[in-house]
Amino acid sequence: MQAELLNGMSDIPAAEWDALACPEAGRPVDPFTTHRFLSALDHSNSTGKGTGWQTRPLILRDGAPVAAMPLYVKSHSQGEYIFDHGWAQALERAGGRYYPKLQAAVPFTPATGRRFLCDPALRETLLQAAIGLTEQNQLSSLHITFCTPDEAKALAGQQGLLHRVTQQFHWENRGYGSFDDFLADLSSRKRKMIRKERETARASGLTIRALTGDQIEPAHWDAFWRFYQDTGSRKWGTPYLTRAFFDEIQAGMRDDVLLVLAFDGTRPVAGALNFIGRAGAIVACCSYAFLGAASYLVAALLLGYGGAKLLNPEIRLQPRSLWSIVFVL
Repeated sequence: MQAELLNGMSDIPAAEWDALACPEAGRPVDPFTTHRFLSALDHSNSTGKGTGWQTRPLILRDGAPVAAMPLYVKSHSQGEYIFDHGWAQALERAGGRYYPKLQAAVPFTPATGRRFLCDPALRETLLQAAIGLTEQNQLSSLHITFCTPDEAKALAGQQGLLHRVTQQFHWENRGYGSFDDFLADLSSRKRKMIRKERETARASGLTIRALTGDQIEPAHWDAFWRFYQDTGSRKWGTPYLTRAFFDEIQAGMRDDVLLVLAFDGTRPVAGALNFIGRAGAIVACCSYAFLGAASYLVAALLLGYGGAKLLNPEIRLQPRSLWSIVFVL
């Protein structure tokens, strides 16, 4: 069996990668490990030269590819949503060099999913190949983030690996038949707050549209890009994704997204971008407000319209694991 380190997603045909990343028929369970999503990051220069995310997918071949791992050489810790700056500072104070490091992840996406794209029997072989590459290239460490609980359980403690657990908060439908059923499960204070936010949003005269596939037009992406830039600059600094990324998503993944926009007349003022997995599951969502829209608007957009859509059996929320794992040599 031969290990091969690629120079980017374009080095492997989509059919070969997706046979490992999403072997299930129909819509993939996890859209983020598909060739089209990872390629969109590369082609839009959201990852690659100058970004601190050097795309180096790992492939195991036995003739044809039998295992894959989305790997990146990182020169910083941005865009991971797992904060290891303390480790970096400690190693550098001790005279070591933390960067570059090797990261198995989906960039900018804190959503749990498979990182060992193979039959479980090949996980350890794939791991050994990744550790070998780390040592051969004199990288400080190998990190595998937001892997599945099954992967974490199977590999934690092997070959000197450390298992790190973090937390996320997820909404789950606990048998709610309607949005009112959901509200009834909350404390009185939270219930009143959400109702007030929704009433304020209704009184604003805004309209909400849910768009997918060919319903999404370039002007809609232009609006969402402005939201993304505005929110990022106010809260988190420089946003990671380029404008070209959304064009790539439109070209290759428009049927895998649900773009929800709020309009003041004909002008979009807020939005939420959802990625859809198997059986209509919304596996991740990001939301942004713009042009003076208050925070309650986005809350109402997600908890109101978005919550109602999630109660629709045709569009549901995919349960996500609270696990992440970091393997350090």
